[in-house]
Amino acid sequence: MTHRVHGEEFRAAVAGLSVPGMGTEVVGPLLANLIQLLRPERVLEVGMGYTTPFLAAALADVEETVRAESAALAAKTRDHLARGAALDDTWLLADPPLVSPSPHLAPYRPRLVAVDNLSIADSSAGRVREVLGGLGLDGLVTVVNSDLRDAADRLPDGFTPIDFAWIDAWECLWFFDHFWELIDPDGGLVVMHYLMTYPEGEALLRYIERFQHAHPGELEVVNLLESQKLMQNSVTVLRRTSGTRDRRYAGRGGRVRYTDELHRDAEAHLRAVEAGA
Repeated sequence: MTHRVHGEEFRAAVAGLSVPGMGTEVVGPLLANLIQLLRPERVLEVGMGYTTPFLAAALADVEETVRAESAALAAKTRDHLARGAALDDTWLLADPPLVSPSPHLAPYRPRLVAVDNLSIADSSAGRVREVLGGLGLDGLVTVVNSDLRDAADRLPDGFTPIDFAWIDAWECLWFFDHFWELIDPDGGLVVMHYLMTYPEGEALLRYIERFQHAHPGELEVVNLLESQKLMQNSVTVLRRTSGTRDRRYAGRGGRVRYTDELHRDAEAHLRAVEAGA
């Protein structure tokens, strides 16, 4: 399986986008890992640059992984049902282990929308498209050349709710006030760069804390500090929780419940894969 973000070609291509004062040399790989963990479909970036190809490459990697995983899941379900057995731990732990059929019932078609008005002279945003093209990732990315305040109406059709947003711009407060309702209430993530250790950012953190207290159950917050840096030294992660659904098939003690619904989903996934083969 290809993992673009770990390849030498990828690292060489993105090196030219790194700007020392932007402080994203660790954040880029972190965002890629979050994409691979969460598998979002609708990803928004505000402020293009070094991180853009990491987001795009991670989405491409996940798309390949999902495709292979879906085929392997169908194969093990087919083999299991051919023996006339009900789904059980033997099926669960076979390759690919622990995989749920539910997310595979619909095609995984990720998209990245990157918003930037290209107004910051020191930014590498203007070189991003060339790098994406060289890596074969430009087809995954829609660039919106706009100020954030004008961008909401320029998002592609069907791009909400947003599953994952990375905000590397001064307009974090404006984003929170005007885009928060566009974030998926079932665990959608907003990651903001550099709110800790400077007065305006700390004021926004207090603002978000007051919002959290006024709206119980609306969001979770974690702040991560790169303590070795003087500036550009943190990420703040907001997770929207107002519409969090119970996860399917969950049982007591962390065990899977082999319900009729699970059987139906596994069989429906198998039929869909066989129909598309």
